[in-house]
Amino acid sequence: RRQRQMCIRDSTYRVEYAKELLHAGKCSLEELPQRCGFASRSAFYASFSKIVGMSPLRFLAREQNNSLLESMIYV
Repeated sequence: RRQRQMCIRDSTYRVEYAKELLHAGKCSLEELPQRCGFASRSAFYASFSKIVGMSPLRFLAREQNNSLLESMIYV
């Protein structure tokens, strides 16, 4: 049980790091799983979707839309 909790916490930290990289535009979707410490792309996508509630691609699209809207507000 304790080991499972540690795995979940570790995955959560790695997914949060992935969100930061996506938000900052510092990493492509292709290199993101490896850069965040996931063994495979499928493991990354599964963890990301479970924790965030959407795929990394949808998250990135939402972030880009939010950035566009924010830039329009300040013009």
